[in-house]
Amino acid sequence: MASLAKSSGLVNRLLAQARPQLEVFLKYAKVELTPPTPADIPAIRQGLGNIIKSAKSGGYKNLSVKEAWLNTLVTAEVICWFYIGECIGKRNIVGYNV
Repeated sequence: MASLAKSSGLVNRLLAQARPQLEVFLKYAKVELTPPTPADIPAIRQGLGNIIKSAKSGGYKNLSVKEAWLNTLVTAEVICWFYIGECIGKRNIVGYNV
């Protein structure tokens, strides 16, 4: 019975310590993990237009090494998430089960 009381006290302390971090996570999750609304579509179009205009005009040549490295890492992350989604969709790492 004493071990049950100890474990419940431990659980209560862990919950008390995790609560502020969980609240911060939920605050950012509500903002960052929501799908785009129809009001966001013009900003998305403008951003894509800026990317295309920058690619045509050679604006990528004026990036600093830090910005270029950051863009490379973001691109690699997107590609990795795409391939992970493909593997989950196939339910297999290599090929499809025929």
